[in-house]
Amino acid sequence: MTTSPRTTPAVLERIARELPDHPAVVSPSRTLTFADLRAEVRQAAAAMIDFGVEPGDRVAIWSPNTWHWVVASLAIHHAGGVLVPLNTRYTASEAEDILARTGAPLLFASGEFLGADKAASVDRDALPALRHIVRIPIDKDDGTWDDFVGAGTDLTAVDARAAAVTADDVSDILFTSGTTGRSKGVRCAHRQSLDASAAWAACGQLTSDDRYLCINPFFHNFGYKAGILACLQTGATLFPELTFDPVATMRAVQDHRITVLPGPPTIYQTLLDHPRRAEFDLSSLRFAVTGAATIPVVLIERMQNELDIDIVLTAYGLTEAAGFGTMCRADDDAVTVATTSGRPIADFELRIGESGEVLLRGPNVMLGYLDDPEATAAAIDPEGWLHTGDVGELDSAGNLKITDRLKDMYICGGFNVYPAEIEQVLARLDGVAEAAVIGVPDDRLGEVGKAFVVTLAGAELDEKTVIDYTREHLANFKIPRSVEFLDALPRNPGGKVVKPVLRQHSERP
Repeated sequence: MTTSPRTTPAVLERIARELPDHPAVVSPSRTLTFADLRAEVRQAAAAMIDFGVEPGDRVAIWSPNTWHWVVASLAIHHAGGVLVPLNTRYTASEAEDILARTGAPLLFASGEFLGADKAASVDRDALPALRHIVRIPIDKDDGTWDDFVGAGTDLTAVDARAAAVTADDVSDILFTSGTTGRSKGVRCAHRQSLDASAAWAACGQLTSDDRYLCINPFFHNFGYKAGILACLQTGATLFPELTFDPVATMRAVQDHRITVLPGPPTIYQTLLDHPRRAEFDLSSLRFAVTGAATIPVVLIERMQNELDIDIVLTAYGLTEAAGFGTMCRADDDAVTVATTSGRPIADFELRIGESGEVLLRGPNVMLGYLDDPEATAAAIDPEGWLHTGDVGELDSAGNLKITDRLKDMYICGGFNVYPAEIEQVLARLDGVAEAAVIGVPDDRLGEVGKAFVVTLAGAELDEKTVIDYTREHLANFKIPRSVEFLDALPRNPGGKVVKPVLRQHSERP
């Protein structure tokens, strides 16, 4: 019995051999079969080696989802390098901070796109290690990709580099979203990125028959590992989406007979409530998975009933666990999917620690934070348990229910309040599209709840209506004392509400 390859170069070699003519990546500008993908990756890796990229060098990508991102990421690994994805929402100074901390000699960055130019915004003078920027053409043909990649010559050197990569070598450094302080670089090995994403794909029963629309950004675990690497290991066809536009998404599902559509909760909320949904045939969808700290139960119910998707799963994970942790299974009942994040996958052990904190242990816990042994020691205890900072509980079958973030809990009149419970109630109020709750200072009770509500188009809600509704369903100490209506909630790329932004918003005079 042969074991699965546990480096991305080996995985690409295997899938290109088994499915050479099968479409690997389909984009408006280009379609690549797996044989094409392998050829493009080897050529790009040759260019990197000619440029001077050494084994272990960090190479960064700062671009939205294009076929170039897929090729560049796999080519970095073929050259023996370490992938450093940069969040496309970063300012130039945030990107420069990570480029400096990783010492990246090479950056692939988008040219003009949506009025911005990532490649041109980088201050090269502040980054002595950064020797070259390859411009990825998006809105106009102003890239240097073809010139750079075309200069590669020595494919024999590429194959030697690729063969020398081991399962325990660092494959990628993904930076945490940094919503509560400076972002931290999470070091992950090839075996971890592959094993965890393979376990995710198995839960969704991914095969080479699947057509996967990837809205999740490639710079995030959800797009890179549950997207690119999941497709690479199963032979599923990847359709990268530059940006999320609900009509374009529904049209893509219809035209390409998309079967797999993962995404944060807001994606499905938008599709479900879109006035033009009935115009499109979405019947090809068979698998959807979503995840965030908490997900409105009513949203899962609507995905199951109104979109009629065969397999709707919820999952829980974090960057420090290779992006994964727990997941429901295809044969779980609707209630389990709607109310829990499933059971451990990818050989994770799970237990609930002090204060209800979710702890994970196993071979796919990160290698550690980049150049930060103190933070690593604070996150992973001497027994190997990763302290997630999330609060949860287990049901009798071992399914995890995330109740909140430890830091989001507040104390009202001596009682612990978990905002997620209030948010679940608000999600069922007619007219509410999204809701988030935080604790704000109160002279008498210490802290009280404040709700931020985004209404559906055309809905009319006021503060009294919202508070009265929660009073019908919650104990008095859990009832929000104030409500503020917003056009949108601040979210990070993983779909989680950035509550520090809401707290700052509340502190303004």
